[in-house]
Amino acid sequence: MADSTLEQVAPIDAENGTSVNGTKIPATPEGMAIAYGSLFLMAIVPIFIGSFRSVTFHKEQKDSGEKPETMTHKDAAMFPIIASCALFGIYIVFKIFSKEYINLLLTAYFFLLGVLALTHIVGPIISKLIPSSFPNKDYHLILTQGKGDKKEDLMNYEFDRKDLVSLGLCAVFGVWYLWKKHWIANNLFGLAFSINGVELLSLNRVSTGCILLGGLFIYDIFWVFGTNVMVTVAKSFEAPIKLVFPQDLLQHGLAANNFAMLGLGDIVIPGIFIALLLRYDVSLKRNSNLYFYAGFVAYCLGLGTTIFIMHFFKHAQPALLYLVPACLGIPTALALVKGDIKSMFSYEDHAEQPTKEETSKTK
Repeated sequence: MADSTLEQVAPIDAENGTSVNGTKIPATPEGMAIAYGSLFLMAIVPIFIGSFRSVTFHKEQKDSGEKPETMTHKDAAMFPIIASCALFGIYIVFKIFSKEYINLLLTAYFFLLGVLALTHIVGPIISKLIPSSFPNKDYHLILTQGKGDKKEDLMNYEFDRKDLVSLGLCAVFGVWYLWKKHWIANNLFGLAFSINGVELLSLNRVSTGCILLGGLFIYDIFWVFGTNVMVTVAKSFEAPIKLVFPQDLLQHGLAANNFAMLGLGDIVIPGIFIALLLRYDVSLKRNSNLYFYAGFVAYCLGLGTTIFIMHFFKHAQPALLYLVPACLGIPTALALVKGDIKSMFSYEDHAEQPTKEETSKTK
C-alpha cells in the first residue's frame, strides 16, 4: 500500500544500518532546499505527463469499444477503509515477522512491477531510437479460458522484438535496484509507477473524485497524526512506493543517505483527479485546459504548503491534509465563477449507453 506522507528520514550508517549516534544529523539549508525542490519536481512531473497520457489512453479505449473499469461512489467511499486495513495489516506483519524476509519478498515483487512499469513508459521512446535495419518481428500471446460462447480472453498481448529490447534495458535498472537499492533506481521505479497510475487509474466522475479525496483526507490525518503506523511502515517498507532525495547530497554525493521522502499516494491520488479535470477540459472543446491548470496549480500550492509546514514544525506531515482542500477547492470555485459547476459534476468519462429497451421506453 503506497503511503501518503512527507517526512525526513534519519541517516543510515553504511556499516551497521543504524542511525548515526541514534539521532538525525541536521541537514544544511542548501541541502534541504535541493532535496525539497527535487521532491517537488518529481511529484509534479508525473502528474503533468500522466494526465496528458490519460487523455490518449481513454480515447483509445473509446475508439476500441473497450469498457473500462471505473470507480463507483461506493468504491470511493470504501477505499479509505480498505486502505486502512491494508496499512495496519502491513504494520502488524512488520511487528511480528522479520523485516528482512518481508522486504526480500517485496523487493522481488516490486522488481517485476517496476520493470514492466518502466518499460511501458520508455518503451515507445526506445523503439523509435532503434534503427530501421533492426530485424524486427511481431509476436502475439493469447491465453483463453472456456469453449464456444463461454470462451473469454485472459491475456491478449501483442509485442515485437523492439519491445523485448526495451524490456531488457529496463531490466538492467531493475537489477541495479535489486543489487544496490540505490535511491536513484528507487526513484526511477517510483516515477514510472506514478505516471502509470495517473494514466491508467480511472475516476469516471468528479463527484467520485470528491468522495475519494475526502475519505483519504481523513485517512491521512488519522494515520500520520493519530498513530505512528504510517511513518513506521514508510520507514520499514523497502520498496519503490515513495520518492526519496538526500539532504546531504552536497556533502556525500551519490552516496548520500539523509533522505526526505514523499509517498506515491500523495502523487497518484490527487493526480488521477487532476487527469479527470483535463479530460473534462477536452470534452468542453474550448481550446484551453483551464480546469486542469487550476488543479495543477492547486496541487503545487498544496505540496509547497506541506513542505513549508514540515520544515517549520520538524514533523512528518499528512500531505493530503493540504493537497485535498487545494485540489478540490480551487477548481470547484473556478467552476462556480465560470458557471460550469453543473456541467463539471455531470461529466462522465464513459457514460453508460442506453439499451434498445430503455431507448424505446423514452419514445
